[in-house]
Amino acid sequence: MSYAAAPTPARTTAAVAARATDLSKVYGQNETRVVALDSVSVEFGKGRFTAIMGPSGSGKSTLMHCMAGLDSVSSGSARIGDAELASLGDKQLTRLRRDRIGFIFQAFNLLPTLTAEENITLPMDIAGRKPDREWLRNVIETVGLSGRLGHRPAQLSGGQQQRVAVARALAARPEIIFADEPTGNLDSRSGAEVLGFLQESVRAMGQTVVMVTHDPVAASYADRVVFLADGRIVEELYEPTADAVLDRMRMFDSKGRTS
Repeated sequence: MSYAAAPTPARTTAAVAARATDLSKVYGQNETRVVALDSVSVEFGKGRFTAIMGPSGSGKSTLMHCMAGLDSVSSGSARIGDAELASLGDKQLTRLRRDRIGFIFQAFNLLPTLTAEENITLPMDIAGRKPDREWLRNVIETVGLSGRLGHRPAQLSGGQQQRVAVARALAARPEIIFADEPTGNLDSRSGAEVLGFLQESVRAMGQTVVMVTHDPVAASYADRVVFLADGRIVEELYEPTADAVLDRMRMFDSKGRTS
């Protein structure tokens, strides 16, 4: 089933943290050729929380991976600020991911022998950078970890471990944070806490967050939801509610079943 591309929304963004222009990603050749992204153009505004959603195989994770420099593009452009990712060499791309991008994944990716605080500052330690102590204290207070900094991951609940991962992503003050199903391994209460922290980081700290999720409730924490189907952006929803997101997803599922 093919979906028509969404019309360009009338809203404009004063500042852009990341931008895709006619971005395509193709895997395989001939009989095994799969078009994961088909000429996608989208902007992610600074200081905004954007959720990316779509049916299985829609290209949402591929879009995030291309925008974050974790996967190459087949054609088109992916930019973080003024940096064109395709023009960067391996070392430059590694440096950009380290210094300008924060990552939060479904797996917490914490080192078990380090304390919570050591896990939070680890990327900066590796880069030889000293953290801004005032900013770090603000991040730790925002995610509610002030009393857990000396604990190792095994001494923390799943929700607390993901808070550490969120704090780690925020600590270096990246230009943008990409979150891939950040609540996928959490119960509903812990998931709500983590989403609240991400939302607060945008509203109170000016962070930019782009999150891939399949959960309408998680998407409702965002300022905007971008829907993909068949590798194309087909709709955008501002100030989403969980019910409104669920209605859109049901529509896509219905079209898929009748195709």
